[in-house]
Amino acid sequence: MPSWPKDVYQPQTSNRESDRSVLMLTADGVEDIEFFYPYYRFIEAGFRVDVVTPEGGEFKGKHGLGLKETMPLSDVDSDDYELLYLPGGAAPAELKKLDDAVELVKDFYDEKRPIAAVCHGPQLLAAADIISGRRIAAWPEVEEAVRSAGAEWANEETVVDEPFITARWPGDLPMQMRVILDILGDDDEDDDEDEDEDNDEDEY
Repeated sequence: MPSWPKDVYQPQTSNRESDRSVLMLTADGVEDIEFFYPYYRFIEAGFRVDVVTPEGGEFKGKHGLGLKETMPLSDVDSDDYELLYLPGGAAPAELKKLDDAVELVKDFYDEKRPIAAVCHGPQLLAAADIISGRRIAAWPEVEEAVRSAGAEWANEETVVDEPFITARWPGDLPMQMRVILDILGDDDEDDDEDEDEDNDEDEY
């Protein structure tokens, strides 16, 4: 019998030793694709990705996908990460009720670290009261919450209003992730540049 990994959705090569890391905050009911698309893209780009949920352990998305191991909110230090990512679905509505989740979002904002959110994710930004005067893209049903928090709701594929990088729905993810990785600096691009420099040196 072959030996199966404990979690087939967790890459066996997941950059655990990388000195670059991002944090994803979510909970049960997350829109599966809005979690896994950025999760895998960050890993592909060379980042260590830590996932935090209210109590840690397993979570399941709206359509049944998820991870078996995550960090609890109590163990997270925002200083360890370059960016916070907030997927959508039903998870943000539950997370915004938790003081620790809202405080984590505020910590990233106070430290001027990028915060990305998609779909219903901006509900957490509104709950943290940190988007007044900003332009925020979000799912149409979140428009009222965004406006009530003093922000302008934007019906656009991806909106950058630093430190926020927001998008409306799953179809916006390719553009949003392209923008995020450009802002962070993609390790793959750095590796390509190093290889080009090595090749140039070999020519002499």
